[in-house]
Amino acid sequence: MKVLKFGAVWCPTCLVMKPRWTNIEKELPWLETEFFDIDENPEVAQKHQATEPPVFIFLNKDGNEFDRMTGDISRKKLIKFLETNKNN
Repeated sequence: MKVLKFGAVWCPTCLVMKPRWTNIEKELPWLETEFFDIDENPEVAQKHQATEPPVFIFLNKDGNEFDRMTGDISRKKLIKFLETNKNN
């Protein structure tokens, strides 16, 4: 599974989510993530309709979006979702 993470330096919720994701990425080494700052990568954000950060887009093995989440998501909810969908 791959997660596209969209954020911005001016986004307070993004600042909350950043260390949460960092810890989860260390805990789940099989998880692949890629971060895009929406101000530095507006074309990528527009392509994925991720212009209101934070946005987390979950891609399956074929690279297709199968789900997305926005806002302040608890660590518990993220871990449960990621573990449940690990083989997507």
